[in-house]
Amino acid sequence: MEHAQEHEACLEQTQRYCVERPIYNQELLQGQLHRRERTPQTLRQKIAHSCRCSSKKAKSHLYSFLPILKWLPRYPVKEYLLGDIISGISTGVMQLPQGLAYALLAAVPPVFGLYSSFYPVFLYTFFGTSKHISIGTFAVISMMVGGVAVRQVPDEIISVGYNSTNVTDSFEYDNPRDARRVQVAVTLAFLSGIIQLCLGLLRFGFVAIYLTEPLVRGFTTAAAVHVFTSQLKYLLGIKTNRYSGPLSVVYSIAAVLSKITTTNIAALIVGLTCIVLLLIGKEINLRFKKQLPVPIPMEIIVVIIGTGVSAGMNLSESYSVDVVGSIPQGLRAPAVPEIQLIPAIFVDAIAIAIVGFSMAVSMAKIFALKHGYTIDGNQELIALGICNSVGSFFQSFSITCSMSRSLVQESTGGKTQIAGALSSVMVLLVIVAIGYLFEPLPQTVLAAIVMVNLKGMFKQFGDIAHFWRTSKIELAIWVVAFVASLLLGLDYGLLTAVAFAVITVIYRTQSPQYRILGRIPDTDIYCDVEEYEEVKEYPGIKIFQANASLYFANSESYTSALKKKTGVDPCAILAARRKAQKRHAREIKAANQLRKKAVLKLVNSSTNDVEASVKHEIANDELPVNGKFASADASAQDMSPDEHEHFVEPKTNIHSLILDFTPVNFVDSVGAKTLKSIMKEYKEVGVCVYIASCSGPVMNELTRLNFFDNTVTRELLFHSIHDAVLACQGKDGSASQTDFDL
Repeated sequence: MEHAQEHEACLEQTQRYCVERPIYNQELLQGQLHRRERTPQTLRQKIAHSCRCSSKKAKSHLYSFLPILKWLPRYPVKEYLLGDIISGISTGVMQLPQGLAYALLAAVPPVFGLYSSFYPVFLYTFFGTSKHISIGTFAVISMMVGGVAVRQVPDEIISVGYNSTNVTDSFEYDNPRDARRVQVAVTLAFLSGIIQLCLGLLRFGFVAIYLTEPLVRGFTTAAAVHVFTSQLKYLLGIKTNRYSGPLSVVYSIAAVLSKITTTNIAALIVGLTCIVLLLIGKEINLRFKKQLPVPIPMEIIVVIIGTGVSAGMNLSESYSVDVVGSIPQGLRAPAVPEIQLIPAIFVDAIAIAIVGFSMAVSMAKIFALKHGYTIDGNQELIALGICNSVGSFFQSFSITCSMSRSLVQESTGGKTQIAGALSSVMVLLVIVAIGYLFEPLPQTVLAAIVMVNLKGMFKQFGDIAHFWRTSKIELAIWVVAFVASLLLGLDYGLLTAVAFAVITVIYRTQSPQYRILGRIPDTDIYCDVEEYEEVKEYPGIKIFQANASLYFANSESYTSALKKKTGVDPCAILAARRKAQKRHAREIKAANQLRKKAVLKLVNSSTNDVEASVKHEIANDELPVNGKFASADASAQDMSPDEHEHFVEPKTNIHSLILDFTPVNFVDSVGAKTLKSIMKEYKEVGVCVYIASCSGPVMNELTRLNFFDNTVTRELLFHSIHDAVLACQGKDGSASQTDFDL
């Protein structure tokens, strides 16, 4: 074994490649290549092709829109069914208490959390492409929904408001505020679903890329703080108003502290006991994950124990502990959302739609990569859009993927969407048959469930140390997303974070790293001369590289860095030359004027032939001017331009400049003008500028921008840096030989 490894290492050390070919510039290379002939399609042809329908195309679109038609006929019952059943039951057991708990976050009665855990989950089975994510209520989305509901229907508003007959006709509430908040949440789900559906149909699945991982993690961490503070009043059993908008966290904490003396001790004891039990259960599940066939369902156990203790001890009446209250039995008839609410909640719906999709698709990609299948981002948008929009007619609020339930569904053996369907059936059984049994459940138990489920999100504070070590820019994105979402609210915080993330992209391209490259001896490999000792520069040749594209935002910095790194500033050299020429011209002019004055003086003072002869002799003598003789100035005036430049004008020791375009992805019109200006300026000071490793798309862009003309030809563009270097050496060598021969 060791011998084989040594042999492989020896081969790696001795392997070489040797290529002998001409030096290729783009003109020569394009002359030897033959382009494939392509007939461009007109707009009419493209539309006709896209609208053309065949049985194969119709079948493909149907399978894409309804993925269940593709995987269900091939479902291996013997291999997958048992795992899906166990996973479905385990997930459903978690779905029930989380649905009740997250309804409190959404500022709606708990039964609507059950509706949101049934309709969307069942619909996703037909339209979703991920086999492992668990769709349903989620803390962050529920918190965003609750913020909008509280903003539109504050606690102070009881009787004055808009028409909410669609809800009040179906449900009889003692508190009309809840009915109005339900209508806001339902309309928000409908609108966010429509937005997701439209984005999916328009193939806008790429919008999720603007929510980078640091942004999402900072945002969800801030959301966890919002959720935690909102649950404090339920844990302590005190009565406070719910706040939304900027500084809502500060107001919520201040309200809780102002009424801390009214804490319900019974509710606090029940809540803390549930928190301890849940933490112990989660720790056992984590430590003995391999030994346990399925995770211990501590949440449903705590719900059952809390309900039993509350009913047995009559906590609601004896100790004034707030309980879930009425849970209507059975499903309700569909109702149309309030359309007139749409203008007031449109921006919030966009934020919820994008955040919900981003979380769902990120988890779906993780499981798809782990289990070796692919997901369709656009179809995920369509699936979530259908789940939200259709579910809103049945009084469900906005949903997305739950991270904790998805991990349970995958770890307990779930193989397909059947597991999610079975979990929704379990919730349906509770809604139809036994929902009334959970009416005595204390709200402090649900608050405990929510708080413990935030443990994973609070661990994301460790990202600060991680990003500090890896990337300061990503750390800045995380911090801005967290602080903005914490102080401005989740909606404005998300917009601020996205804007800042886009600004960082502009900053990176506007302020790239600039390098001067040199060659590793005896290779055609070029590296940064400041980073490696072995790398050497060619005399008279500078190779400049910027790790960004060339466009309007960084064109000026590109030019400045080029002058600084190469040490050649054409403007300064030309200015120095003009200054030297003016100084030389002034010296010649002064010498001539002094000579004329001397001649005139001698002519005026001459009175005889002797004096005339003296005048003649003096006029022909050399008169010193500024330490120089007039004859010397005359000879300088008669100098050839080359001699004048050599002896008087500043001169650079660089004859060639190569711009490495390997990292350049695109060039706009400003970048093309900048590039042309660079080539013109350096040519005026005797430096030839070449471009190396220019990609095909960039070449096409330069051609469209009319970059090439009589002065700038494709002969100045080379296939690689080494081609350009060899060409520069050849031209410099031939020029030197010509000078020597002359």
